[in-house]
Amino acid sequence: MTTIRQAQSDDLDQIYTISLVTGDSGQDATPLHRDGKLIGHIYSAPYVVLSPTTAFVVEDAEGVAGYIVGAYDTRAFEAQLERDWWPALRNANPEPQGDPELWDADQKRIAAIHHPSFAPAAIIDVFPAHIHMNLLSRLRGQGMGTKLLDTWLSQARRDGITAVHLGASATNAGGIGFWGSRGFERLGPPLVEPSERTVWFGQML
Repeated sequence: MTTIRQAQSDDLDQIYTISLVTGDSGQDATPLHRDGKLIGHIYSAPYVVLSPTTAFVVEDAEGVAGYIVGAYDTRAFEAQLERDWWPALRNANPEPQGDPELWDADQKRIAAIHHPSFAPAAIIDVFPAHIHMNLLSRLRGQGMGTKLLDTWLSQARRDGITAVHLGASATNAGGIGFWGSRGFERLGPPLVEPSERTVWFGQML
């Protein structure tokens, strides 16, 4: 039986694993990284730790196989990360030096920990909430991604949230197709600069 429930601290190891094996535009990023937790440090774990009420997992007989995490107030969450999440990670992972063009995948993730990025301010102004979602391949194509998304959006609506955004890698064709088919509008100018490499989506709730 497959169920959706609120994420718990005991789920963190599996959430870190899901973040890694979907971390290369939806594909397995394990071969790219020496430290398999770096992607989760950025995109999933802080939500489970700092905002567990807005974090959900889907679980089947084999364990947790997907998650959706997010924050209702992106700017407030950025401030919370600066206060309660990034400092310890920065101390444990010194900022990489040298030519960024020569950095490996770990160094690029560590640089993102030292210099985190979020959506452009113009997007946050209109769509103040944001989400991240990933699902293991064994549950794809069964409607579980849609159910997981609907769980988060339904709670957000009940809590008075009016708009949400997300970013997708330009090389993640499957993800881009999914979001576009689930009521999210691909955002462009003036909210998104033409040079922006991330594909941004927004939805009014």
